[in-house]
Amino acid sequence: MALTSELIAGHPALYRCVRAQAQALIQAYGMSPRLSSVFATQQRWLMAHIGLALHFRRKPDDYRKQLTAARFIDVIRQNAVASRNTADAFIKEMLHYNFVELLPTAQDGRIRPIQPTVNTLETVAGWMMAHLHTLDSLDGANRLATFLERPDALARVQPLVADGLVSSNPVREPRQTFSLFTWLNNGGVVMDWLISSVDPDHAGLDQIPTGIVSIGDFAKWLKLSRTHLGRKLRDAEDLGSVGWLGQRGNSVMWVSADFYREYMTAQTVKLAIIDAAFVEAFGLPAGR
Repeated sequence: MALTSELIAGHPALYRCVRAQAQALIQAYGMSPRLSSVFATQQRWLMAHIGLALHFRRKPDDYRKQLTAARFIDVIRQNAVASRNTADAFIKEMLHYNFVELLPTAQDGRIRPIQPTVNTLETVAGWMMAHLHTLDSLDGANRLATFLERPDALARVQPLVADGLVSSNPVREPRQTFSLFTWLNNGGVVMDWLISSVDPDHAGLDQIPTGIVSIGDFAKWLKLSRTHLGRKLRDAEDLGSVGWLGQRGNSVMWVSADFYREYMTAQTVKLAIIDAAFVEAFGLPAGR
């Protein structure tokens, strides 16, 4: 059986493994900020996974089963992830930045299939590998090695991950502070940045220090409006989820124990979904 979120949550090395995962995701963001930002809000993250699943499940010889803008928008609406206009704008943005590309078709010329570009698939594979590495770090198995050995690994696992994410209530309805950031542009990166600078040995504190002092530097690196980020952080501060050990902007920021647990709970749910998808695609990994 795959690891459950409860088993993952109870692992003594969880905090350190998830911190390393957050650091890996931050590094990936630094290498490709615009593409990584597609995965940095909940709604766009889910839309991206749905689009990728449609791509991997396509049937090239049946134009009705290919990934098209119209089919993508219909599936997004069926799963109540976003409105038609939002899904349409998302596809146009992906085309504009060359994250997906139009394909020629010998069928109805009005129907243009689309597919992710090589760079997009490499970024998604990196995201998947970061999480498989975390799972391997928890139980000593070899998911990542299996993934790297199989040329079709991403195509086999990702659609199953997408199914799990879209059908998960904890994913679709995150807790209070986590939800606050999921609707912020690059909000996922904000949370990863906060957690990546936390020493797991301090996890038992009510106010857990981070390595962040300057909101301005933080916003600039994330390519976010300082005003917008500051407003969201104030909202989180009003919830008691973040604060400063001294004067705002001139001292270290802290995250609350509740917010830290929210983040870890979200990661355990996501990791359990990914492990279930891996087991369904490949069976139990060696070492288990």
